[in-house]
Amino acid sequence: MAQDKILVINPGSTSTKIALYTGSQPLWQENIEHLAAELSSFKAISEQLPMRLALVRETLQRKGLALDELAAIAARGGLLPPLAAGAYEVTPYMLEVLEKRPVNQHASNLAAGIAYAIAQPLGIKAYVYDPVTVDEMIELVRITGLKGIRRHGQGHNLNMRAAALRYCADKRIDYRQVNLIVTHLGGGITLSLHAHGRIIDMVSDDEGPFSPERAGALPNYKLLKQVFESGAAYPEIMKQLQRKGGLMSHFGTADVRAVQELANTGDAQAALVLEAMALSVAQSIARLAVDVNGQVDAIILTGGIAHSAEFTGSIEERIKFIAPVTIIPGENEMQALAEGVGRVLRGEETATVYKA
Repeated sequence: MAQDKILVINPGSTSTKIALYTGSQPLWQENIEHLAAELSSFKAISEQLPMRLALVRETLQRKGLALDELAAIAARGGLLPPLAAGAYEVTPYMLEVLEKRPVNQHASNLAAGIAYAIAQPLGIKAYVYDPVTVDEMIELVRITGLKGIRRHGQGHNLNMRAAALRYCADKRIDYRQVNLIVTHLGGGITLSLHAHGRIIDMVSDDEGPFSPERAGALPNYKLLKQVFESGAAYPEIMKQLQRKGGLMSHFGTADVRAVQELANTGDAQAALVLEAMALSVAQSIARLAVDVNGQVDAIILTGGIAHSAEFTGSIEERIKFIAPVTIIPGENEMQALAEGVGRVLRGEETATVYKA
């Protein structure tokens, strides 16, 4: 295809990242910052869409992008109701769901709307790819010890599946013929089991390893006792579990490098907590391995913390008996979006039209 440029749009809580790709190569990337005072004037995240769209248009004009050169637009998948992995064509119905009935409020819900507004006048398609709410878990792993509570799949699907596909491409093997365990190591840590092309099980950030910011799995009885005795409201408890847990709880920082520096300079507690965090990751990897009777072809460690050879080395030492370990560091969200939509344009994947 002569016209293969893909515009990638990825809104976050305080910024909107945009990039222009040709194939898997970025031509440029911009990070549009949003001031807290500016964002606070909006009562709902959905109200930010016109503002963010205008800033994206201004940036594209400043970059001198000829919009008629675009083949498609790739948008970060918002918090749609659970769905299978892959590409989804943005439709008015998807925009309605993201505005009025999202699983949760998040800036990523705006990506499809921004992409659609730019794509429609050009006569091209906008897509989302591997949203956070991808959930392909099999029924067996959803069952828990309380009838009203079921496990669900929610994690860093975009980066984890991209790492799995990249590994398979590098090894020249078929993603649909192997079993892979992929671990995203970031502010939150999540894991996924890819069995013959389907993510049949996951460990989300509330039931597995603790991380720089997340508390991870906790002893239920002790947690419930502490919650009731504290008298804290639900939002405050969630903030402690999601933003003030893990390394933040132990050291007042979510910077793994800072804690590693403490450990390297003789802080025994820092060394112990980092080793415990690595162990909790290894335990979750082993937990997923039993789903396929230990028949795992490879284990992939990805995400920002995968840049730390010390941390990944500690994990690898405990899990290498299960399968060979590959490190693919970084979050690579923009590239993953571009590559996913690129596969659709080349006819290697088929996008689903999102409809009622």
